[in-house]
Amino acid sequence: MRMSAISLTPAMDGSIHPDAGYEGFIGWVLSLMETLGEVGVGIALLVETFFPPMPSEAVLPGAGFLAYDGRMSFIGAVIAATLGGLVGAWGWYAIGAALGRDRTRRIVERFPLMDGEDFDKAERFFTRYGALAVLGGRCVPLVRSFISIPAGIERMPLVRFSLYTFVGSLVWNTIWIGLGFAFGPIIKPTLEQWSGIISNAVLVVIALLAIWFVVARLRRNARRRRESEAQERRDA
Repeated sequence: MRMSAISLTPAMDGSIHPDAGYEGFIGWVLSLMETLGEVGVGIALLVETFFPPMPSEAVLPGAGFLAYDGRMSFIGAVIAATLGGLVGAWGWYAIGAALGRDRTRRIVERFPLMDGEDFDKAERFFTRYGALAVLGGRCVPLVRSFISIPAGIERMPLVRFSLYTFVGSLVWNTIWIGLGFAFGPIIKPTLEQWSGIISNAVLVVIALLAIWFVVARLRRNARRRRESEAQERRDA
């Protein structure tokens, strides 16, 4: 169910129309987000928890711009994004608490384009900062997806974990959605005139980043396998 719009939509010149459209990939993404509504923003944040290559920073500003454009509730988007992140965090917390360190690490290694180093980074972060890592870790890419695992393994009190996760996510989501809203007066006329060209540029950048991420991960994993096999031969 769509949440009702709030007074954070601008009353500039009355020219904003809910059916206004933009060209290309950007137009498609904004249209999809508008169709799914605030719930779609929450689902995107939930998915990001288990698939970090889709960063929230790519979704939240779009929600903020839609709020500026009168197509989405600002507060609704923030709440939905925060709840989506919280539910995802509960998932990893439960896995860590139920399976323990070693089995959970093996599960992480089986996820596409993830490996044990992602797990180790979050574990080191939690070991160094304790419960505050849950709060601050929501603002660190990759770490925010896995910081819940050591919290679950260490059986951090669930109420405290949930509170820290909620607050950290709330602050982070508000900042990024707020940026999309604040820059709306600049973004809107730019997209109205150049959305097609910008869409092509965005697609090129996304493709290059995706290729870099995949190739870097595959090369690193292949190197580690070779090093592991070499070590096993030396130990034999």
